[in-house]
Amino acid sequence: MDILKIEGLKKSFGTKEVLRGLSFSVPEHTVYGFVGRNGAGKSTTMKIALGILAADSGDVYVDGDKVRYGDASTNRCVGYLPDVPEFYDYMTAREYLKFCGELSKMEAAEIKSRSEELLSLVGLAGEKKRVKGFSRGMKQRLGVAQALLHRPKLLICDEPTSALDPLGRRELLDILEAVKGETTVLFSTHILSDVEQICDRVALLEKGSIALEGTIDEIKSSHGQGDVTIVAGSDEECKKLIGRFGKLVRGEHNSLKLKESEQLPDVLRYIADEGITLMRLERGEVTLEDLFMEVISE
Repeated sequence: MDILKIEGLKKSFGTKEVLRGLSFSVPEHTVYGFVGRNGAGKSTTMKIALGILAADSGDVYVDGDKVRYGDASTNRCVGYLPDVPEFYDYMTAREYLKFCGELSKMEAAEIKSRSEELLSLVGLAGEKKRVKGFSRGMKQRLGVAQALLHRPKLLICDEPTSALDPLGRRELLDILEAVKGETTVLFSTHILSDVEQICDRVALLEKGSIALEGTIDEIKSSHGQGDVTIVAGSDEECKKLIGRFGKLVRGEHNSLKLKESEQLPDVLRYIADEGITLMRLERGEVTLEDLFMEVISE
């Protein structure tokens, strides 16, 4: 089942067309990477999905219910984590979750048990100090706990790792991966290495529509294989190969990179015919960054 479905979404700000018939769907109990360069329209899409921004046309469905601008009813099953969550700094983590639970009209016993469960999940169970003393990473982890408090079916995360250090990013990624058993995560980011680590599926937003979509393996396999690295036995042999195949790119320690892998049979035949020493031959893996740069350069 798809927990989020977006169909033909269009949105312009003045003369700038941000979303151009955007369509994609997010399967239940997945971590879904929603990637694109800054300003690609990721945050605009999420605000429309939350009902706080009106679309020019198109439809958004959350758990089968249509999202309508200004109507927060579909948000009963949505949790939201912005890139910079805001808190009442004078509260402790438990006090803040209690406050949020009361706003959501949760029962007192449920607030207490759920708060303890989530604080343990995000690594804040033993934290007694007030939020004003929290690091950026601790605030993000508390933000996850708050967003999950009412057991949402969809957790929307808008670039939550963008300002974290490597340790904070790793901690948050581990949490997001762990919670997909109880919810679905829409993970907006421009940090492609984060997507490769935790996402089950990914959509690349470019020029207001989806340029690539699928599992990471599907996307990589559909776009061929990576560069081929050839290591020759000497500098002279490298020069000889470059002289014969002009698209070979010289690297360090007599290495050459072949970007057009369809030429590989001709290169290997030439190496054999000329008696060139082949020290190493390896094919690199296509990365999301390679595909991202390919798409945005088109």
